[in-house]
Amino acid sequence: MHQPLLNIIRGNIIESQHIGSIAVVDSTGTLLHSYGDHHMVAFLRSSAKPFQCLPFVEQGGVPFFGFTESDLAISCASHETSQLHLDIVHSLQLKVGLDENQLQCGPHLPNDAKKLREVIQQNIKPTANFNNCSGKHTMLLAFAKMRNLPLESYLDINHPIQQDILQTISEMCAIDKKDIQLGVDGCSAINFAMPLYNAALGMARFCDPKGLTESRASACKKITSAMLAHPEMISNFGEFDCELMKAGNKKVITKRGAEGFQIIGIPPNVINENGVGIAFKVDDGDRSGMNDKLESSTRVRPAVTLEILRQLHVLNESELQSLSSFGPKKVLRNYAGLVTGESKPVFEL
Repeated sequence: MHQPLLNIIRGNIIESQHIGSIAVVDSTGTLLHSYGDHHMVAFLRSSAKPFQCLPFVEQGGVPFFGFTESDLAISCASHETSQLHLDIVHSLQLKVGLDENQLQCGPHLPNDAKKLREVIQQNIKPTANFNNCSGKHTMLLAFAKMRNLPLESYLDINHPIQQDILQTISEMCAIDKKDIQLGVDGCSAINFAMPLYNAALGMARFCDPKGLTESRASACKKITSAMLAHPEMISNFGEFDCELMKAGNKKVITKRGAEGFQIIGIPPNVINENGVGIAFKVDDGDRSGMNDKLESSTRVRPAVTLEILRQLHVLNESELQSLSSFGPKKVLRNYAGLVTGESKPVFEL
């Protein structure tokens, strides 16, 4: 039931087409808009990170370790492994009293172009902190340490912190725990699959926690405030999630996930009186590419996100123009600079 999201046009021919599904839900559970199959089950991947951080914050982790807003933001991040990110993850581990070797996420090359050049030129061997999930893993270990729980098994689904996360996601997204499908993420942590409707509802309630307990509502506000205050920690300067939150003037919270997943939150009184959550999945996974400046980008999710926000009148023309390098429509050029076609969204909510 997926439907076309974005066309790639060369000459007068649709050369490629990306399909997927979208759900737009407000914090009362009302389905405002859907496209394709809003019941489609997909893994949230890194879009789950704010939810994974929520029980740690709700149970007092921020004051316990003296986390700053930057610390909290990188705990929800898919950072690009710039030197800024490496430094703050290391400082976070010093606060918690952890060693980098305790992280079980594994290393990978940086996505930050400057750091990637440095790694190649100096033959640096990446370590666990280079993983774009190292902030989340540091937070998970901190959560276990705060409660005097075993550290070596912090990724086991039966570990108490993982059970707390699963319960929290179940409650936020209004889905029974037994109906949340589980898998192993790229960073080895547990990940969660559910219908797009429920993921969008969870994000709507994150941005509009009026019906939640006082402690959970406070935790939601701390996390969303940290993400908005430090979007460069959520991804990186120049990356779409960061630039969208900077341009959105506190109207948009967003977190990308791997394999074509994206989640977006809109506070109350922007679309209607309630908070609104948006979740969508690109069926082919929307793999990223790299240009000759070693800068990575994805083809579909930024353009689709901007088109959704344009159709919902969340972003004005000035805000959309400031993000025009990401879409919604883009002129395509070849390596010689010649115009070869365009990419453009093709859906209507």
